[in-house]
Amino acid sequence: MTADSGRRLVLPLPGNEAFAAQLAAAGGGELGRIETRRFPDGERYLRVHADPAGRAVDLVCTLSRPDEGFLTLVFAADAVRDLGAREVSLVAPYLAYMRQDRRFLPGECVSSLSFARLLSSTFDRLLTVDPHLHRHPALGALYAIPTATLHAAPLLADWIAAHVPSPLVIGPDEESEQWASAIAGRIGAPHAVLRKTRRGDRDVEIALPDLSAWRDRRPVLVDDIASSGRTLAAAAHGLAAQGLAQPACAVVHALFADDAWAQLQPLFSRIASTDAVPHPSNAIALAPLFAQALADGLEDPPAPAAGAA
Repeated sequence: MTADSGRRLVLPLPGNEAFAAQLAAAGGGELGRIETRRFPDGERYLRVHADPAGRAVDLVCTLSRPDEGFLTLVFAADAVRDLGAREVSLVAPYLAYMRQDRRFLPGECVSSLSFARLLSSTFDRLLTVDPHLHRHPALGALYAIPTATLHAAPLLADWIAAHVPSPLVIGPDEESEQWASAIAGRIGAPHAVLRKTRRGDRDVEIALPDLSAWRDRRPVLVDDIASSGRTLAAAAHGLAAQGLAQPACAVVHALFADDAWAQLQPLFSRIASTDAVPHPSNAIALAPLFAQALADGLEDPPAPAAGAA
């Protein structure tokens, strides 16, 4: 056993250094380093600059662009295990490949299950925040390893309370009712939920209830993921049409694909996100949430058995 075997070893994958440093500081862990480069033929070289022998190791890697770095992540996990780590956890603030959760057309890959099998065979434990679950009740229905699902809604609520006077919390669709209600309830604000009809990845229609009674309040759109930005843009235009103040926005995962960020900025008084995905909008730190979960050994309850009520 090493002298630091009681301290967790936190290792960031490339691009995750800032989050890993905050996690190590919040949890009293040791921050290590992973060196990577490419050989002339394009293959990946990887070296761990820390001693993982006998220690719990946390690999930090948000998976907003998983295809670009997945082999590096697997190599890092395999390396620390081979070097004697007693357990290897993946801290993935954003968890990718949750969209394709069933076969919609003949011959399609159910990539959420494929990705879960790959991660389950590589790590001992997975921690993430607000995964975009659709038809699965919990991550345990996909993953064969212990998982910990953390929730950012209280942090979004606290940010809104601190930065938006007289807020009106608005969920973008019916699925967000419970989430918007919980955020509003935490800060004693009213809330409303919009109705969304999606016709394609970038084609959505938003229907708003009559919100004229709340014209003295500042609307705040809350969502788990901002990707194409079409839903948020349609909602902002609808609010303006009803004469409400320019809205603010608080989201968990700031993906902002293509030109979404440039298109949305003029429509909102402010857009704030957690640092689950590095982005200029990051204003809400998640590292303390993850550090507490690691210290407490938090795990999701077992998924219900197939066919269970």
